[in-house]
Amino acid sequence: MAYQPKDPNQSNDESSSNRRLYNPYQDLHLPAKTLYNLPTSPEFLFQEEAVAQHRSWGENLTYYTGIGYLAGATAGAAKGFGSGVKAIERTDTTKLKINRILNGSGHAGRQIGNRCGVIGLMYAGLESGMVAFRETDDVINSVVAGLATGALYKAAAGPRSAAVAGAIGGVLVGLAVTGKQALKRYVPI
Repeated sequence: MAYQPKDPNQSNDESSSNRRLYNPYQDLHLPAKTLYNLPTSPEFLFQEEAVAQHRSWGENLTYYTGIGYLAGATAGAAKGFGSGVKAIERTDTTKLKINRILNGSGHAGRQIGNRCGVIGLMYAGLESGMVAFRETDDVINSVVAGLATGALYKAAAGPRSAAVAGAIGGVLVGLAVTGKQALKRYVPI
């Protein structure tokens, strides 16, 4: 029998005193007040993991390569979509229109995704190498890794192209690091 609230005008007779209140959660002993007080800091299995404030070189390699490929493939697919739409002719059937768009998106997405993935791979390797060589993890490692990545990526095009690409890489990484620090400082997360 379910719980029914007691009417204040009802007399306290024998039949109503045999009823007891049923609480379906009484045996669970749930800390209702602290149920939603979750920790705000990450939890670690071992104390050594809590001391390390950065990703390992393997995690870095996977992260930057994956992010580079994903961002490049998305941008390339958008570019290919635009070129596929521009390539549509008046006499094309609907199947042919869709085929042009999908081929353009896939082709450009693969190309740009692979390029950005390689850039991410080179950057992660160089940054992890700088951290291991200098035995410190700071902004200088990131900016120098960006310079070196740009220079190495365009090294086959000649020294002038390599220098320009290196400068672009260093500036982009410097802006990214500065933006990250500004976000940490001014945006409460």
